[in-house]
Amino acid sequence: MGSTFSGLNTALTSLYAQRRGLDVTGQNIANASTEGYTRQRVVMHAQNANLVPGIYSTTTAVGNGVTVSSVERLRNGALDQRSYTEHANSSYHNERAGAYTLIEDVFGEPSDTALQARLQDMWDGWNAIASNPDKQAPKSAMLEQAVTVATSLNDAAVQLDNQYKSTRAGLDTYVGEVNKAAESIAKLNHEIVLATQAGLQANELMDQRGQQMLKLSELVGATATDLPNGAMSVYVGSAQLVSEFNTREIWVEPGSAQKLQDLPDIEVNLKWKDTGASVAAGGTMGAQMELLDKDGTLREISTQLDLVASTLASDVNGKHRAGYGVDGSTGLDMFVPYEPADPDITARNIRVNTDLLDNVDRVAVSSGDPLGVGTATRVLNGTVADEMSELASSRIGADATYQSLIGDLGVSSQSSIRRRDIQNAVTDQVDAARDAESGVNLDEEMTNLLTYQRGYEAASRVLTTIDSMLDQLINRTGLVGR
Repeated sequence: MGSTFSGLNTALTSLYAQRRGLDVTGQNIANASTEGYTRQRVVMHAQNANLVPGIYSTTTAVGNGVTVSSVERLRNGALDQRSYTEHANSSYHNERAGAYTLIEDVFGEPSDTALQARLQDMWDGWNAIASNPDKQAPKSAMLEQAVTVATSLNDAAVQLDNQYKSTRAGLDTYVGEVNKAAESIAKLNHEIVLATQAGLQANELMDQRGQQMLKLSELVGATATDLPNGAMSVYVGSAQLVSEFNTREIWVEPGSAQKLQDLPDIEVNLKWKDTGASVAAGGTMGAQMELLDKDGTLREISTQLDLVASTLASDVNGKHRAGYGVDGSTGLDMFVPYEPADPDITARNIRVNTDLLDNVDRVAVSSGDPLGVGTATRVLNGTVADEMSELASSRIGADATYQSLIGDLGVSSQSSIRRRDIQNAVTDQVDAARDAESGVNLDEEMTNLLTYQRGYEAASRVLTTIDSMLDQLINRTGLVGR
């Protein structure tokens, strides 16, 4: 049969267990607003009085009380893995949509001050010249409009290059963050394994590691695998970034392109530092690599913009060289590169010929020589200017090329925004499901708080009752009749 004093131990174990429950509940309440915190739950089980049952070693005692077997971390591993994947996808689409928004801001279409409107102003200027080929004012106005067109192309090219440089600098920053987060996970792996082997709880350490893992998934599209000893292996693509306590570094290969002009001769290469193999990045860095690639979005837009500039220069210069100015000059180009040695005209280097800006009478407007040099007839008409104005409606001219660029950009931008919105909705659903299971609910915690409080008070009452019984037994038994 059970010992007279066994009830004291039963009540005492209950006090310990209920107090542990109060402690864990208090921890949950304290961290209700802590990002990445996972609620915890005390797991209790009854202690059996017959620890080693046998024929001659049994007892009629009810039990030895209660013990706390563990403090569970209420986390769903499957939802965690899903969360890493969806957050990586969201970061990828957010970065792409943001990049397209910035590119659209470069062009600012449609607008009265954007490049399309300025091109139209220039063609209208040529039309005005056709009506008054001998007047200087329409030519001066047209040249100013042409300067505005060239400047708009220059500014757009510079802004695209600035976006490339900004994205490239961001990639370097994110590489450092990835390597730092990987080191943090390896360090936390070591601490968690040691704590687990010592029989200690490592729930808060696991929460910290989960936050670092979520960061890695967003940055580089990392995935994770939990190991039996409590450690975590982290992968980028199929390559291992963290293996228990060891990490590998990634880096942007030295000498990689720093600006758009470096492409396509020099590329941006994200590689593993130890093997030199390419990193199959996802997340934010995956989207950045697409932007920075030699066949990437920024390079493609820049190439199309250069095509607009070269088409404009080719079409206008071809007609301008064949025409005559009021002063009889001919064979002049209207658009030239900033540096005469440049072989091609691009959006970055296009400008209006200063010979025309210095003397507007050299602007070619006539199909014949107004001075009649070498001929008996003087010809001053607006034929060339009229042909210039008709370039606005050319199906293969600069306007059509630019409109195609803006149209393609708009379609790609809208597609990226829709995909971003859909992906963010999916990610929010996964986060909501994860928070429902692992997040702290204050109403539930208040209920647990009252439960453990009443349990503690009841155990205290049991202890007081047993103490009173033992006092009666020890101090007052045998005093009858004295």
